[in-house]
Amino acid sequence: MHKKLIKEWKKAYENDYSYIVSEIKADVEGPSVIFLEGPLGAGKTTLARYFSGDSVLSPTYSIICELDDMIHADFYRLESVDEIIHLDLPTYLEQKEFFLAEWGGKFFRQLVNYVPDHFFYYMLEIIINDENNPNIRDLKFYSIDPLLS
Repeated sequence: MHKKLIKEWKKAYENDYSYIVSEIKADVEGPSVIFLEGPLGAGKTTLARYFSGDSVLSPTYSIICELDDMIHADFYRLESVDEIIHLDLPTYLEQKEFFLAEWGGKFFRQLVNYVPDHFFYYMLEIIINDENNPNIRDLKFYSIDPLLS
């Protein structure tokens, strides 16, 4: 996956997420896929909640949660790329501005085949930088070129 760093935030706390999300929304071209990557408990779903205006529920059990102008998906439980076929992503993505995909990076090549061509791709990597204080995180925001990946 060919990534280009757009912006990063050092020592971010959850109360910084509102500001971070506003910066991300200002930087992306739409419509866009944003892969949310990081270890369990890093705050991917929490960040998605800020992104949606606090209406996101964890889609871990339903895989996809559809909201006003966005889709929030959690691919953690997917075991193979074949499962992506059954999600019918093109139907979900009609008229949407954002597709937030937790754990989606591992399926990047396959997802590109099911996401409409006019979408742009990004990745937000969330890193817990202090094991003694997991509430402090570094965030790195990248653009992804699907043609170079």
